[in-house]
This record gives sequence, structure tokens and C-alpha cells, in this order.
Amino acid sequence: MKLILEVVISLVLHPVAMVLAWIDILRRRDLSLFRKAIWVVVCLIWGIGPLLYIAVGDGKLW
Repeated sequence: MKLILEVVISLVLHPVAMVLAWIDILRRRDLSLFRKAIWVVVCLIWGIGPLLYIAVGDGKLW
């Protein structure tokens, strides 16, 4: 259920999802600075950036 809600947020409210993903990226200690920069750029991709971060990057929107 949470994943479905995250998908809807990512598709409909991309700017909100993008900011939430950026906050999570900046808080993560397991990523190097280079990987954080890559994820920040990937999250800019409209509609799928935050989805990729959730699915592939083991991220969370909250």
C-alpha cells in the first residue's frame, strides 16, 4: 500500500516527491558524495526520477 502511494505521489506531485527524495538522499550516510549527486540529478527526471530512487536506490519519500 505504501509503495502504491509513493508511486502516485511521484507521478502526480513530482516536485513534492523530488524534494522529499532529496531530503532522504542528503540524510543518508551510506552513499558517497558522488552517488548522492547522481541521485539528485536522477530525481530531476519528470515522473520517473523519484520512482527510480525508491525502486533501485532503496530510498524512501518519508
